[in-house]
Amino acid sequence: MENQELRLAVLIDAENVPYSNIKGVMEEIAKYGIPTIKRIYGDWTKPSIVGWKNVLLENAITPIQQYSYTSGKNSSDSAMIIDAMDILYSGKVEGFCIISSDSDFTRLATRLREAGMKVYGIGERKTPNPFIVACDKFIYIEIINNVSSKQDNSSSGKESNASRESKSPIIKIGEEIVSLISASVTDVADENGWAFLGDVGSLIIKKQPDFDPRNFGFSKLTSLMKSLKQFEIDERESGNYRIKHIYVRNKK
Repeated sequence: MENQELRLAVLIDAENVPYSNIKGVMEEIAKYGIPTIKRIYGDWTKPSIVGWKNVLLENAITPIQQYSYTSGKNSSDSAMIIDAMDILYSGKVEGFCIISSDSDFTRLATRLREAGMKVYGIGERKTPNPFIVACDKFIYIEIINNVSSKQDNSSSGKESNASRESKSPIIKIGEEIVSLISASVTDVADENGWAFLGDVGSLIIKKQPDFDPRNFGFSKLTSLMKSLKQFEIDERESGNYRIKHIYVRNKK
């Protein structure tokens, strides 16, 4: 969980992300800070983005009109980038959330991070990798949709406790992911090979910003680690008897 007091500018590219479940997207953003600026960019004369209009008022998002000057070209890019730089120099936020699946925002994300901003990206699974790795953290809209649908089923009594921990994965756990986790455990381990799971998770995200246990069907990293036979788990008592610290190490 990130700093709840981090002020965020939320900039949405209406032409490159779906409007479905924007409520779930805004709830996801709230985990990382306070969305103090919320703007969405698009050519609102186009019928292709008319679906967004119904959710703007519900989520207090300000629409910014940007006409298409050239046929076939996304007109929102330049407007978003100009506004982002204006917001950066205003000093009113400490971070940005760029909601788009367009790699054109790669340089913007890089520039904002160079200025000391935290940058969160949210987009579809098809988002090009250069934009993903330019962010501090990148979240796939598909997993937000997964979690929201599961929560709806749970609140209506349709989901069992067992199924809640095994949500629909959008990525299969392969050797590459296991190797990433294993190397990260080694990087932060003590002389006995044990590593605090929180430190492991932080390092993995630095290496691969789109890493998220929910991608693989697990709500938490602890659950993901327990499902993998390549690792040992040690739950240690803390000063607060209700809290256990999780340590992991690679099996020999």
